[in-house]
Order: sequence, then structure tokens, then C-alpha cells
Amino acid sequence: MSFVHPDLLLLLFLLPLLASAQVLARRRARRYAVRFTALPSLRAAVGSAGPARWLRYLPALLLMAALASLVFAAAKPQTTVAVPVERGSIMLVTDHSRSMQATDVAPDRLSAAQAAAHRFLTQVPSAVRVGVVAFSSAPDAVQSPTSDHTLVQRVVDLQVADGATATGDALQVGLDTLSNDRQNGKRPPAAMVLLSDGKTTTGRDPLEVAREAGKLHIPIYTVALGTADATVPNPGFGPPLPVPPDPQTLAEIARVSGGKAFTAEDSNRLASIYKSLGSQFGTKDVKREITAGFVWAGLGLLLGGSLLALRSRGRLP
Repeated sequence: MSFVHPDLLLLLFLLPLLASAQVLARRRARRYAVRFTALPSLRAAVGSAGPARWLRYLPALLLMAALASLVFAAAKPQTTVAVPVERGSIMLVTDHSRSMQATDVAPDRLSAAQAAAHRFLTQVPSAVRVGVVAFSSAPDAVQSPTSDHTLVQRVVDLQVADGATATGDALQVGLDTLSNDRQNGKRPPAAMVLLSDGKTTTGRDPLEVAREAGKLHIPIYTVALGTADATVPNPGFGPPLPVPPDPQTLAEIARVSGGKAFTAEDSNRLASIYKSLGSQFGTKDVKREITAGFVWAGLGLLLGGSLLALRSRGRLP
């Protein structure tokens, strides 16, 4: 919880002073009280000794709580809530280079990535428009952001693991697509999700594109897929080729663009990441005032304390 005017909370320090003043006033009243010598007879005439001792202080405590609640209300408290987004565009940038044949992520990297993409699309609300760039040696399939998520699934499902890794070129295509995506003359909030399992081997430097995306306020969320000891068959009939992921570069891409980096060494982890990202992109954090609740609480405490004081003592605290 946060406050629009937090400096007003300093007024809370006055409450102990008010409480002390009331205690001193009561002690002074006792000093000048009339003393009766026949107290047992007086008690018998009244019929009781009055309210319990702790009840004497309850109205004052309620008054203090009411004042504290009203001070909180004056400071205008706010809370952060997640609300569904009304519009937005997301580009999936998916790697289907030859290294995606590796089976370290069951059943293989490409199949796991495709299944995770499906999970992502089921989590994203229909109001969010999603596009996709598929790449290996070069970007070879592009779907502009659309509310028809089945078109994106079709591109994802048609990928075949082969070729090199042109991450920078694919990010540039995704960035250009989002930059040109306009709704009512304005570019909606946008982000990219990059899934790759290896180092960039061809094309432009992906970090240059990430810096450009950061300037345009288009964050890139990266997922490094696979384990360090993974291999794929050598097309030249030699020993298997190592295909470790490159989490360091992907983490730097995320950092300079304003996104977040994830690593996935198995299909369950990958599915979990895509699921959480899908839910995240479906909502946004908004601050809302909750002043009214403190006002009503303060008035209720004030009324309750006043009624209790009038009933038990015949006057306000």
C-alpha cells in the first residue's frame, strides 16, 4: 500500500499526545472529587459499582482509532491491483535452428517449444494481439499481431529444426512489425518473447536490436532452452555436435531492452515460464485509491465510541 500524501501520516504522532492529555485531565478531576465517607451505603443505594474498569477507556480508544483512520484517509492510500489489459501486442520470436533437434528437453527442443507456445496462447486473453517470427538461418515466417491466435499456432506448428541461428535478424523483424503496428493511429503497448537454444551464428548483433527495442519501450523477454551438455547428430557423419544454450547473451538482451530472462532445462519448466508470461501479459498493475474504506471505518469508530461514552458515562469521551 502507498499514499498520495505520505507526509500527512506525521499527524499520527499527535495521537499519543491527545491520549496523554486526556489521562492528565482525568487525574486532575479526581484530585477535586468529593469524597464520601459512607461509600458502602452509597454503593448499596446505586446498586452497582458502575461499568467495568476497562470499559471506561474503551470510548477513548475507539476515538483514537477513528482519528487514526481519518488521518490515513487524508493521506489518500492506494493499493496496486491487476486489471485485464484492453489492448496490446506481443511478438513470439521462436528459434527452429538445427540445434532444436536436441533431445535434452523431452521429446526434443522444438516439440517442447511448440507445446509451450500453445500453452502461452491459451493463457493470453483474446483481447491481446499476438504475432510470431520463426527463424533459423534467417527469419522465414512472419505473422503480424492478430486476435486470431490460431494463425500464430499454425506458424509455430510448421517449424522444422534446421539451419543456423540468426537471432538479431529475427528480433529486427519482430521490432519492425511492432513499430508499424498501429491502432487508431497509436502504437499499443508491445513486448517480444524470444525463445532460442544457442548462440547467434549469423546475421546482425542481437544486442544492437535489443538496445533499439529498449529505446522504443518494447521489452524483450528471453527464454534460454536446453542443457549445457546437449548434442545433435553431425551431418558430416562425424562425432555429435555440442549445442549448449547461450543464457548469458539472452540475459543481456533482456536487460538492455527492459525485459526479463528465463532459463528452461526441461519441458515442465518451459511450459511454466510460458504459462506465467501469458498470464502476465493479460493483466497490468494499476493503483487505485482506497480512501473511502478508511473514511467509513473512521466514522463508524467515531460513532461507536460516542454512543458507548454517552451510554456508560453520560458524556462524550
